[in-house]
Amino acid sequence: MGVDIVTREDLQVFRTQLLEDIKSLLQQSKDTSSGGVEGYKTANVRKILGCSVNKLVSLRIAKKIRTKKIGGTVYYNKEDVKRLVEEGF
Repeated sequence: MGVDIVTREDLQVFRTQLLEDIKSLLQQSKDTSSGGVEGYKTANVRKILGCSVNKLVSLRIAKKIRTKKIGGTVYYNKEDVKRLVEEGF
């Protein structure tokens, strides 16, 4: 059974490589998660439909518009917003 000696330089190289790997994983995760969002934010929907926040809440409750909440931000389904505009909302 052999003995391996780890120097400070070895630890520094390992630390640097580990940090770079973590950064690349976080960047990949960020790229895939932001690319998957298919929807409008509340301010955009209010401009498109010309309505108040309370009206958007009532549309969500009535299930006339689907939403997805990601990290505290509500995204409204693009197809549902388009359908509401076509119906003359």
